Amino acid sequence: MRKFITATAVVALIAGGSAAIAAKPKPKISEAQARAMALKLAPGKIKEAEYEFERGGWRWSFDIQMPGHIQEVGIDAMTGKLVENSNEGAVDHD
Repeated sequence: MRKFITATAVVALIAGGSAAIAAKPKPKISEAQARAMALKLAPGKIKEAEYEFERGGWRWSFDIQMPGHIQEVGIDAMTGKLVENSNEGAVDHD
C-alpha cells in the first residue's frame, strides 16, 4: 500500500509540474515581430511557426526553408533575443 501511495504522489507531482508549464504567458514580442527578425537572419520561406516552451523559456520558433536545408530560428518571446539559429538538416520537399 505504501508503494502505491508513493507512486501516486510522484505521478501527481509530475502532472502538476506539467500543468504549470502548460499555462502559456502572453508574449511581449508578437509573432509578426519575431517572424520579421527570423527572416532577417534566415531569408527563406517559413515552413512552420510555433510559440513554445523550450530550454527554460517561452519562444517563437520558426523552421525556415533555405537553399539546401531547413534553418530553425528561435526568438525569445519575452525579450526578442535570438536563442537559436541552427541548421536542422536536408531540404524539405513539401
